[in-house]
Amino acid sequence: MLTSEPDRTDAVGGRPKAGFAYSHRHDDVEIVVMNRPEKLNAWTEAMRDDLAEILVRARDDDSVGAIVLTGSGRGFCAGQDLAETRTFAAADPARAEAWLRRIAAFYDVIRETDKPTVAAINGVAAGSGFQVTLLMDVRVAHATAMLGQPEVSSGIPSITGTYLMAQALGLSRTTELVLSGRLMSADEAHAAGVVHDVVTTGDVVDVAILRAQRLARQPAGAVARTKAWLRAMTERSYRDAFTHALHAHRDAYASGEPQREMSRFLETRATAPAADVTEGR
Repeated sequence: MLTSEPDRTDAVGGRPKAGFAYSHRHDDVEIVVMNRPEKLNAWTEAMRDDLAEILVRARDDDSVGAIVLTGSGRGFCAGQDLAETRTFAAADPARAEAWLRRIAAFYDVIRETDKPTVAAINGVAAGSGFQVTLLMDVRVAHATAMLGQPEVSSGIPSITGTYLMAQALGLSRTTELVLSGRLMSADEAHAAGVVHDVVTTGDVVDVAILRAQRLARQPAGAVARTKAWLRAMTERSYRDAFTHALHAHRDAYASGEPQREMSRFLETRATAPAADVTEGR
């Protein structure tokens, strides 16, 4: 094993030391861990704030050569916690718009990081959890991981995720996946070119660290300038996707459909076995 998970609990009630995310170092690789395992690391606004703070710190630390992002427990990130977004009132669609703007700011932290980034996908990566992996440079997945955009199944228009998926997968495959809400296996994602390595034995984080170390040994200036150009090539269309998402989410939440579908899903999940929880947003 290249890494060992640090003690994250204090002496009172076994509460996490570092909130919803924490990080530790392996040589010059910063390993950032989403830390809400009981919810498959589904995030709330508070969790994204914790994660963004850690990512910014790693981005700005000259001793960090590359960043690995993973999840604690059996999931990478199941996307948005529906218990939060189902409370958005149809009479206040601006709430959904403000929420999406905060997501856009969080995505920018990852997208605009000049250091190499590697997603260590240890389990389900759904909805915005999958989108985050697509914002990273390299994706390493465990063989049991499931990836995709189930948002439409929860009454949520899939806009930004559809854009990111189309960049990686092409329009035809993306259309089938986002409209059906179907999740891909790690092997399917690998065959499609979305996942770069599938780990069948051992620790997915260890493989991700090896990838990150190789990238960190590349000349930092050349890496940063190349990543800046990669962003520039898609900047206008990426921003257009978020602008469209703002309008689509505002209209959707004003209609009440997402709230109804999310409530129905959560009620069904409350009586389903834990293993059946694969929804992202």
